[in-house]
Amino acid sequence: MRSALWLAALFAVAVALALFAGDNQGTVTVFWPPHRVDLSVNLVLLLLGLLFVLVHLSLRAVAAMAELPRQARRWRSQQRERTTHALLLDAMTQFAAGRYLRARKAAEGALLREQALAESGESPPHAAALRAQAHMLAAESAHALQDRARRDAHLARALGSAGGGQAPAELREGVLLRAARWALHDRDPLGALARLDELPTGAHRRTAALRIKLKAARQSGRSEAAMDTARLLAKHRAFSPEAARSLVRGLAVELIRGAHDPAQLEQVWTSLDPTERAMPELALRAAQRMLTLGGSHAVARQWLKPVWEQMLGAPDALDASERVRLVRLLQAGMAEPGEPTDQDWLGRVEAAAQANPRDATLQYLAGMACLHRGLWGRAQLLLAQATRSLRDDDLRRQAWRALAELAEQRGDQAAAAEAWKRAAMG
Repeated sequence: MRSALWLAALFAVAVALALFAGDNQGTVTVFWPPHRVDLSVNLVLLLLGLLFVLVHLSLRAVAAMAELPRQARRWRSQQRERTTHALLLDAMTQFAAGRYLRARKAAEGALLREQALAESGESPPHAAALRAQAHMLAAESAHALQDRARRDAHLARALGSAGGGQAPAELREGVLLRAARWALHDRDPLGALARLDELPTGAHRRTAALRIKLKAARQSGRSEAAMDTARLLAKHRAFSPEAARSLVRGLAVELIRGAHDPAQLEQVWTSLDPTERAMPELALRAAQRMLTLGGSHAVARQWLKPVWEQMLGAPDALDASERVRLVRLLQAGMAEPGEPTDQDWLGRVEAAAQANPRDATLQYLAGMACLHRGLWGRAQLLLAQATRSLRDDDLRRQAWRALAELAEQRGDQAAAAEAWKRAAMG
């Protein structure tokens, strides 16, 4: 459409010129004493047009010649800038290929080129970002080569280039995150946390920063801070659900293991989320730690109650080893020294054993509970049934030992000897 319009305009101009110039009889007389020159108006107009074109082209030629030095300087500047970028790309390539010495040399070469551009007054607008990136590559390579002195020197210069206001704020945050990671590699968790503290407020909650904070907290032994960070990472879906569960469980185990008295252990247990307290592994460890520290048996049984309900409600909720651990803990914590047996728990155990007559571990626990209450006949019956199908050697050994003691109380020496023999055989 545009070509058609241009063609129509060209025809219109041609028609106008033909109408104007075809019947134009005017002349232009030029007097140059003693000469006189008569020219047609059309020729004069044509000569004026040619003169305008000639003057215009002459002026453009002069301007182009005057521009040549500046263009030459611009071309040299572009070549230097391209060389700087080429060296920076080469440093990235060499670093990715694991050739750290060559990467460091290329990055330092890019810095020399950039310095030459700055000294000549031809620095590009992104000179600060380019300089910071080159220092970071040199520092990364020096870190890989275990050259900490050179790494720290380049790191300081990178922070200076990234923090001057000419580079993006994200560049300085990236430099600080890399510095924190290097501190972790050097086994300096406090230094890593100090680098994270230099980040802006919003950057503290980013996944990358939280991962570094988690590792630093674990290295420094700050299990509580590590637990809080792990929960945030799980909330941000930085891990798969199973990995997050395993991480939180491991940190909680460290907290439980680090408790040195029953009061501290209760504080740790209270600080856990309800979903965490419902984990069988944590409840079993916490109860075991409470009994080891000589704490309240009632508190330990209260912690074990959700695990007990899980075992009865879903037989597959606990594996065989966890079931055995639960039975041992309940047996050990059934009654505190000098206090009567917990009747509520005894009722729960007997009801569970009656509802699951084929579960040997429940029969064993019910037999031990009856033994605590002085129900010798009932205890002997349940323990004898349990010994036939108990798979855990220690539980079976304890059942035979209890049967031997019951036989001795009855005065049945033959049955006691047989039971002791079975207990010794395991």
